[in-house]
Amino acid sequence: MIRKEGRADSEAPADNLVQAHDSVSADDMEITELYRIFRECGAVETDSRKIRGGELFYALKGENFDGNEFAVKALEAGAAYAVVSADSRVASDGNPRIIPVTDTLKSLQELARYHRSMTFVCGKPLTVIGLTGTNGKTTTKELVKAVLSVRYNVTATEGNLNNSIGVPLSLLKINSDTQIAVIEMGASHPGDIAELVSVALPNYGLITNVGKAHLQGFGSFEGVMKAKGELYDYIQRTADKVFLNADNPYLCRMASERPDLLTIPYGVEYQHAAVLPSSPDNPFLRLKVPVSAGDGFVEIDTSLVGAYNADNVMAAIAVGKEFGVPLEDAAGAIRAYRPSNSRSQMVRTQSNIIVVDAYNANPTSMKAAIDNFRSMAADHKALMLGDMLELGQDSVNEHLAVLRDSSAMDADVYVVGSEFGKALDIFRNEHDGTGGDAAARPIMHFDTSDALAEWLGAHPLSGCAVLVKGSRGTRMEKILPCL
Repeated sequence: MIRKEGRADSEAPADNLVQAHDSVSADDMEITELYRIFRECGAVETDSRKIRGGELFYALKGENFDGNEFAVKALEAGAAYAVVSADSRVASDGNPRIIPVTDTLKSLQELARYHRSMTFVCGKPLTVIGLTGTNGKTTTKELVKAVLSVRYNVTATEGNLNNSIGVPLSLLKINSDTQIAVIEMGASHPGDIAELVSVALPNYGLITNVGKAHLQGFGSFEGVMKAKGELYDYIQRTADKVFLNADNPYLCRMASERPDLLTIPYGVEYQHAAVLPSSPDNPFLRLKVPVSAGDGFVEIDTSLVGAYNADNVMAAIAVGKEFGVPLEDAAGAIRAYRPSNSRSQMVRTQSNIIVVDAYNANPTSMKAAIDNFRSMAADHKALMLGDMLELGQDSVNEHLAVLRDSSAMDADVYVVGSEFGKALDIFRNEHDGTGGDAAARPIMHFDTSDALAEWLGAHPLSGCAVLVKGSRGTRMEKILPCL
């Protein structure tokens, strides 16, 4: 049965626009009044260049910009109201369409939390699935959305808007059609997830995995586990449920440390599924998943590159099952899903086959990508790897480990960035300046992806399988036109 006919209910909007008011601070304004303004505007915008008319503009401050400076421009472009910092110049202009607040980000988060709380489906509170993890968050979120969309109207985080600004903006996209929301949450410091769950108020939690990422902010791998575990802590307090990858020892350990945590287990091994062999003609992930009743298997051919995506697929199937999506329907949605934005993509050019996984990188995802690439059948391979950022004091050792791993593969190796440069000096000293044993190919280093792109323009590759991966800051996608 298709359930897309249900609608989300929330506080009924007023018939007319809010009358112009004195510049009263939202700290003094009841949240119900601010919410009424939001409902009448219908949308929130934080970029004055994207105003189309009628929005509630929030003037946020960043490292390189101050939205307060663009509040008047947003109003002139058609925004209905602008929420600004009370200590900003524009707050004292006396404009009745200006709403001063002490902290615009906190105000945005409060508004989003209230909107989430005031949204109901068929008289019941809206279901929100909160999702985090070191790797695979966005891919898993997209797969979950695809599976749930078979039966429900789903509002999900757009792209990777998963931080203290992105999460409230995602929640404020929830509308009268929404039946389930899937909210991705990222973290780079302790307390980030705790902050985001206090805004999203999830009923279900899912941690894809925990690995070595943002070590500069978390301090250690144990710090990563503790920070990601803030999602489990919240779900434990609310007596709701988490989807648990029962194959992952770290996640199982985290769950066992919270003995009254309610879990919905899943996993390739746990569910006796299997990753099917790939081939040069079909290098994509293929899975064989048993039917729950025990009558045979369902084969799923995906458009995802890498066996490490099997966990993401199994997570989506588990979420679908919890919400009544049959396995065959879930499998169909997963087959139809096409990755984008440089995540687990296979790109065939006139000259080469490229595995593009260049949206981000950390030691855990880098190893998984290299291991998967090693298993690919190809006559000629090349690794093009950019720095893994925010690793703190572990950075050089982690980059050195990648060089050792890469050099053991029969492939040309190109690395980009200062961290790889430091590690390469050590690596070459280990190998007497040869970059490996006498038979190994040398590792080529470039300061920037622009420099590598220029080199590739002068020395084009052909008939090669290429893995492109690196942290977002290295901009490894710049080399793609040269391949």
